[in-house]
Amino acid sequence: MRIILIGFGVVGQNIVKLLLSRSEDLYALYGMKPRIVAVVDSKGSVVSTSGLDLQMLLDAKKTKGTVGGYGDGARKDVVEIIESIDAEVVVEVTPTNLKIGEPGMTNITTAIKNGRNVITANKGPLALALPSLIELAEYNGVMLRFSGTVGGGTPILEFAKRCLKGDRIVSFRGILNGTTNYILTRMEEGLSFDDAMNDAKEKGYAEAEPSLDIDGYDAAAKLVIMANWVMGMKVTMKDVNFTGIRNVTADDMKNALKNHNGIKLIAGSNKGLTVQPTEIPKNDPLCVNGTLNAVTFSSEYSGQQTIIGRGAGGMETASAVLRDLIEIREAMGKV
Repeated sequence: MRIILIGFGVVGQNIVKLLLSRSEDLYALYGMKPRIVAVVDSKGSVVSTSGLDLQMLLDAKKTKGTVGGYGDGARKDVVEIIESIDAEVVVEVTPTNLKIGEPGMTNITTAIKNGRNVITANKGPLALALPSLIELAEYNGVMLRFSGTVGGGTPILEFAKRCLKGDRIVSFRGILNGTTNYILTRMEEGLSFDDAMNDAKEKGYAEAEPSLDIDGYDAAAKLVIMANWVMGMKVTMKDVNFTGIRNVTADDMKNALKNHNGIKLIAGSNKGLTVQPTEIPKNDPLCVNGTLNAVTFSSEYSGQQTIIGRGAGGMETASAVLRDLIEIREAMGKV
């Protein structure tokens, strides 16, 4: 399986580390011999149709700050690489842009139009145009997979799509953003919003500019992806009514605790798509702490099912990309 990897930040590098550490059992278990034939980062690119040395890729990035430091480097435009280099899969893990979806949108659509299967952990294009991207992939006869966009390493999308197969999911609600959940947990322990935010930054859970998390954009994007993929809706970010946690106060926390409740940023699909701080009982399965994500699916026949797990992290997201690679490899073997 030949792979073009676009984006070589934390997630991209962890994908390569995972392929290095699991090369033997990937072949033994799935008959997979992944071969990365091109890598692009923000400063350069490198191509080898016979396959790149994965350890040399990591070393080049570490010592020279770009994969362009691998050998002579290719210095090719990303679109040119997607169009001209033979590969079965394009893995797109560039940074998320929820305003215009670029450069991920162009990378993904170019790959699909050129007959490449696509795996992405980039929420931007999916939040803005998932229904049309799914249609484009179906029209071109390729697979579009995005397990890592929701739940990181926790298989939330797969759980809904496969484990509840044969049932009908009528609604779902849950915590889709680990950063806000960590901040709310620390506030429950007595910290102010500002102190909890600073703690999250120090721990590496929050970005220097955390507005995508604390103002609800990230949870809204994940909600859109779930609504489209799990429930067959055709929605985008503009269809979500969302509010973040910026205005949650210490008094709000105290009042919730008096009622044996916690406050969580809950994303839900019942009666429209909403994201908002919500009081939920302490004994609710969704009332998890720290950076955990949790989603409860309400099904027509089997009732409520909850899945809980870590929602972020480079290696966790890389493991989701690997799940998608295995699925595509198995699907290719059936053709």
